[in-house]
Parts: sequence; C-alpha cells; structure tokens
Amino acid sequence: MSRILVMALAALLVASCAARRPAPVVDRTGAEQRPPAPEVAQPAPPVVEKPLPTHTVKRGETIIGIALQYGLDYRELAAWNNITNPNVLSVGQVLVVAAPPGTTPPAANVATPLVSAGPPIEARPLANTPNAKVEPRGQKVPYSDRALAQLSAEAGVAPPSQPPPQVVEVPAPALPEPERPAGTDREDVDWMWPVKGKILSAFTEGTKGVDIGGRKGAPVQAAASGRVVYAGAGLRGYGKLVIIKHSNTWLSAYAHNDNILVKEQQDVRKGQKIAEMGQSDADQVKLHFEVRREGKPVDPAKVLPPM
Repeated sequence: MSRILVMALAALLVASCAARRPAPVVDRTGAEQRPPAPEVAQPAPPVVEKPLPTHTVKRGETIIGIALQYGLDYRELAAWNNITNPNVLSVGQVLVVAAPPGTTPPAANVATPLVSAGPPIEARPLANTPNAKVEPRGQKVPYSDRALAQLSAEAGVAPPSQPPPQVVEVPAPALPEPERPAGTDREDVDWMWPVKGKILSAFTEGTKGVDIGGRKGAPVQAAASGRVVYAGAGLRGYGKLVIIKHSNTWLSAYAHNDNILVKEQQDVRKGQKIAEMGQSDADQVKLHFEVRREGKPVDPAKVLPPM
C-alpha cells in the first residue's frame, strides 16, 4: 500500500514539473528579410520630331506664288530649301514651307513701320580714350545760404532770393482702349482700304480677293504698315504686283498696277502710296486686292473697316 502511494506522489511531482516548462518559441515570419531591390530608372521615351510641312512643285508654279500661298517671304522659302536661284524650280521638287528647327527668322520676316528719321547721332570717343575731353566732376555741398551765394558768385550770377519751386509731373490718366467690333479677326493690324472705288468682283474661293475699279494712275496705298516682300511682275495673272507682310500672320497683295513705287525690303506705313493703278495683265483698269492670313485668302470685307 505504501508503495502505491509513493508511486502516485512521484507521478504528481513529474506532472507538476512538466506543467511549469515554457512552451517552445517558433518563428513563423517566414524566410529571411531582404532589403528591397533598388529602382531602375526607366529610359526617357525618344523625342519624335514632327515632320515639317512640305509643298510639291507643280507645273507652272513659281517660288513667288508658292510663298504667297503659304504667307511667306520668298527669300526665306529659298533659304530653307537651299535654293540659290529662285527662278529655277523643278516639277515634283519638294519644298519645306516652314522654318527648320533652330532657324533664325530673317529680318525680312519682321514688319517694322517707318518712323520719321531724326538728326544723325555723332559718334563720340569714350571717356578713357586719349582724345576724350574730361569734364570736371560735380561736388556735393550741403545746402546753406552761404554756400549758395559762393557758388552763384563763382558762376557769375546773382543768387535767387528763394529756391525755385519744385515741379512735380503728374502722369496723365491712361485712356481706355476702344473695344474691337465683335466677330472680326483683325488682331493687331490696323487696316484701311488701299483705294476707294466700285467693287467689280467680290471675294470668292476662286478669286482669292476683290477687284476694285478706278482710273489709271490713281494712287494705291498700303492697307497697313509693314515691309515689302515682293515688288515685280513674276507671278502670272497678277501683272505688276506688290506684296506687303504686316506680321508673321498677315500679308496683303496689290495686283495689276501700272507703276510700282516701292522696292523689296522697304518698310512702308499705312496709307503710304506704293503704286499707281493700272491694268497690267488685266482686261481693264482695276486693283486686285488680297488679304491673307497664314497664306490663306481672307475676305477683306471681314477684316477691313467699311469702305
């Protein structure tokens, strides 16, 4: 009996020790932690240059007519295409009709109205050159009645009884800009009609302009300030022709003149006489007048004031 009791006590003791043993710790986080892989910079997408617009020369076309069609100066058109002789074009020749990247626009592309010329400015030597005349430098003296009297005596003039009053210039208030009529597309060009007369032929897609009647020798005036980019008779059907570029957007053309009074690359002002009316390459005395926006014909009646 005692033996059974001893064995029971021993079993209880072993069970008590087993209950106090800590449970094993198991790492369940998975595989070993690794640092994130460095980001690889993606290469920039290639820059795709937009192809320049071109024109394929057709039979009978001239560089003057192609330039007029795209609102360009024929000189810049020739320069962009490395044309040394503008009078020679080949049928099927492909011309670039826009400035290549990095091309500096020529001076002919800038319309600068004429201004009244003032007297010439004489060139003078710099102050540090041997021939320069060095003037005495001014000296600042604190103001006092005694100092004023001394300076006046040195200058040989009587001192003023009192200092002259200060004149304060007040700027005139800015005048409001007149509102531009709605529905017009005049932009910044100040237009006028080149001649006054009867409209013989209205604007259509075929005529590209208007025909205005008049008498031979009547003055033809510039419809706006700009630069003459063509003056001659090299465009069939236009006779003696003048083309004026007013901006990078607008130009005007004056055809069938009897006499041209301006030269290419000449700056003209609005209203300046540029030609005399005639009937060169026409069946009667008239002025064929065109207004073009980026080379596309525009009805002059929509951009010019009422005649």
